[in-house]
Amino acid sequence: MRRKERKYEDYAYVLDYLESGHIFERKPKFEREPIVQALGEKYFLLLELVAIRNVSINIREKLYIGPETKVKIKYVKGLIPFEKLTGQAKAELEPVVEEIVNSNPEKFVEFFNQSFPITKRLHQLELLPGVGKKIMWNILEERKKKEFSSFEDIAARTRLKNPKQAIIKRILEEIKGHEKYRLFVG
Repeated sequence: MRRKERKYEDYAYVLDYLESGHIFERKPKFEREPIVQALGEKYFLLLELVAIRNVSINIREKLYIGPETKVKIKYVKGLIPFEKLTGQAKAELEPVVEEIVNSNPEKFVEFFNQSFPITKRLHQLELLPGVGKKIMWNILEERKKKEFSSFEDIAARTRLKNPKQAIIKRILEEIKGHEKYRLFVG
């Protein structure tokens, strides 16, 4: 039996900062650890982090959470499901995903160049919102001619008018746990 590879994040974006910890904890306020709800940069994992007391942490701030010495984070408490996010964290999710996609567009343009069939009847491209069989075939024909170089190039050469938005919507659906197949979330 093959063991599943564990995914680790080195950086995470702050979705919410609970300086006094979770209000539903039974500990007195002064004993609760400060909690950060965050989104991992590489695998889009929803994480709960324990912050170092009395440090300044801002919403949408990019924090180092890897194995080396951390400046603002004590440790990674673990993964959290979408349902356990605070209202603030849920509100910040889409802008943070967009920021991550904007900061590394090459990775997501590469998806259009390297995507492949999942089954005989289903291609990875079809999992993107707004992509059906016709647009999928259009994308595949265009990438045979020449690889895509940017989101603008994809939009100009295919019938998919907003490829970046399609990627963002797909990532959000995967984070929420609504999808059987995962293209971007670890």
